[in-house]
Amino acid sequence: MVDFNDIVSPEALATGVAANGKKALFQKIASLAACAYGLEADEVGDALFERERLGSTGFGGGVAIPHAKIAGLDRMCGVVVLLDPAVPFDAVDDAPVDVVFALLSPVDSGAEHLKTLARVSRYLRDEAVVTRLRGAKSTGALHALLSGAGARDAA
Repeated sequence: MVDFNDIVSPEALATGVAANGKKALFQKIASLAACAYGLEADEVGDALFERERLGSTGFGGGVAIPHAKIAGLDRMCGVVVLLDPAVPFDAVDDAPVDVVFALLSPVDSGAEHLKTLARVSRYLRDEAVVTRLRGAKSTGALHALLSGAGARDAA
């Protein structure tokens, strides 16, 4: 069973988000991160955008995992956003993105960053999981799925 309670705060979730492009999306993610984790929104947005310039974090199927290392952060933090409508993302399959799991890591988190990124990626490669996430119409429903409660209730 998957449980992201260790990295995703209920305040770091949003559904039905409209953004006219990656930069606007990253600003919305940064605002959520600022509220949920006490981070500096401009720093988070800039870091996500800088990482994205190295190559798209959209890995296909309408899913993206933007990620960045943030100075002063002491643990892994996630922000999950469901977009409506989907946003062009230069993903490997050219599909626009509507499910975004942003991962913010401490600057010195090398192996932990990669392990957590792999954990999120494995979770989001499951089409049934992504379908359930897309069906979440509230942050409460989204949180239930990410904390494993949605999977238990569905079983």
